[in-house]
Amino acid sequence: MNIQGFQKTTLLDYPQHVAATVFFGGCNFRCPFCHNGDLVLSPDRTPAYTPEEILAYLTKRKNILDGVCITGGEPTLQPDLAPFLEQIKKLGLSVKLDTNGYRPAVLKELCRAGLIDYVAMDIKGSPDRYPEICGLSRLDFAKIAESVDFLKSAAMDYEFRTTVVREFHGAEDFRQIGDWIAGARAYYLQGYQDSPNVISPGFTAYTLEELTSFLPLLRDKISTVEIRGVEH
Repeated sequence: MNIQGFQKTTLLDYPQHVAATVFFGGCNFRCPFCHNGDLVLSPDRTPAYTPEEILAYLTKRKNILDGVCITGGEPTLQPDLAPFLEQIKKLGLSVKLDTNGYRPAVLKELCRAGLIDYVAMDIKGSPDRYPEICGLSRLDFAKIAESVDFLKSAAMDYEFRTTVVREFHGAEDFRQIGDWIAGARAYYLQGYQDSPNVISPGFTAYTLEELTSFLPLLRDKISTVEIRGVEH
């Protein structure tokens, strides 16, 4: 398994949980504003961890931790992800999966096997701009739509979220996204933050006031719509 990062304790990555976060290297997207560029472009350059090391730590901390966040990169690319999650679940820990939704078959398999308790799926942007935003020349949007439809009909907890970048997201984009994911339980707009690890630095963020102006475009279609990662 390509485990390239491990955060031993976080109060932010898994809502209402004291969690650890496992970062997997590699991704099937190349979003230019991705803040985990090292994991996506050169995962072999970052420190590697074995599954045994991670599980040994989780075993010691299972009475303190509530859950584990599985992120990346794109975790569903890992061929041995299911057995790894089985071991985490045996410790009595909840599992949150961060995913771009491009491997719906894997997402469904993990959820139906009871290996995932919470899914956070990225909504990269409006449907017609998906290839551009994901940094790909071609993209099968039907796979993204399949994951969205599955989560909307699932009994498990989930959220959709968008990292909002001025160059890629505007009012019309959020109108389209609202129509697309209408009926979803929760959708979060996350403030973009430039950093040295961004794949293509130089994109810009909206202010809190500007982000707030998008909320009325969404709230009549989605139960919970909130802003994250922006200072008040």
